[in-house]
Amino acid sequence: MNAVPEEVLRARAYLSRVAEPPAPGLAELVAEIGPVRAAERVRRGELGERAAAETSARRSVERAEADLRAAAAAGVRLLTPEHPDWPAAPLADLAACGVGDLAPPVALWVRGPGHLAALCARAAGVVGARAATAYGLHVAGEFGAGLAGTGHTVVSGAAIGIDGAAHRGALGVAGPTVAVLACGADRAYPAAHQGLLARIAETGLVVSEYPPGSVPARHRFLVRNRLIAGLSAATVVVEAGLRSGATRTATDAATLGRPVLAVPGPVTSGVSAGCHRLVRDGAVLVTRVEEVLEELGPIGAHLAADPPGARLALDALDPVGRLVHDALPAREAREVGWLAREAGVPVGAVRVALVDLERRGMVDHRDGRWQLRPQHLRAGG
Repeated sequence: MNAVPEEVLRARAYLSRVAEPPAPGLAELVAEIGPVRAAERVRRGELGERAAAETSARRSVERAEADLRAAAAAGVRLLTPEHPDWPAAPLADLAACGVGDLAPPVALWVRGPGHLAALCARAAGVVGARAATAYGLHVAGEFGAGLAGTGHTVVSGAAIGIDGAAHRGALGVAGPTVAVLACGADRAYPAAHQGLLARIAETGLVVSEYPPGSVPARHRFLVRNRLIAGLSAATVVVEAGLRSGATRTATDAATLGRPVLAVPGPVTSGVSAGCHRLVRDGAVLVTRVEEVLEELGPIGAHLAADPPGARLALDALDPVGRLVHDALPAREAREVGWLAREAGVPVGAVRVALVDLERRGMVDHRDGRWQLRPQHLRAGG
């Protein structure tokens, strides 16, 4: 594996602390002249107006060496665009979209054995409300397990509620999952998910663009959502309010040109209102993991089959067969002539239809009469 030069690591470690993400001016400068020269320019204050505004308050903070030591002590490493594990293709859209709020990170601090580029080659974001319902938690867990079970990485934010359920679903099938934090990768936030984050770090990755020791802040949760959207080929919103971090992640994904999928819920549920709004605005409505896979795969590769029972036996009947079936009383047997008069169909056609219905296991013939099998009795009959 190619090693990143120490001067590049130190420069990017410095730059990751010197500006509060997203920092589009700094990102443009680094892309233009490289991290080492950019770090030198930042230290000297020789910058354009936008990059100067982003870095002026912290440009004198020299913590690169200390941050790298603290990271190593916590099992965290600095991942940079110069490294083969950098997810260049997914994150390229952050720079290409030209939206300042979606500027790409200058580096990522990661904890765990996973290779981010490989994990994001087939990844789906699963996000939603913290105050999730039992229904939402169940769906998120099922989606997490279903996606991870087919080799897709589940990307989420490790928050209480939907995020945690999606991560646990993936871990439950020993599948890949990535947690993107709004604080340092060395911190456990929320504290209640310390064990969950430790499990993710055992097999997947805990990711942050904030240096070690960084504390969570309200605006950082919104900022990190662009990374969840950027690292994922599609974003699934399970439950969300009208104004929420999950709907912000969906907006970021849509801006990046990525599919947005939303799970419906009761129309009376406030935590499903955001999902319903997303569907009205063009998101794909999904109710099963197969439908998510259909959106993730190449066209035609993962067409979702109808769920069991969705196609009724009656759907396969021709018009005459339906008429004869409907003419049969719920709990009585009738002869062919009676059925012909009731259905308004010639006797010969009735006989042909009855043979077909018997072959399909829908009717029985006894003593010259025909009747519905018990499992095919009509409701209310």
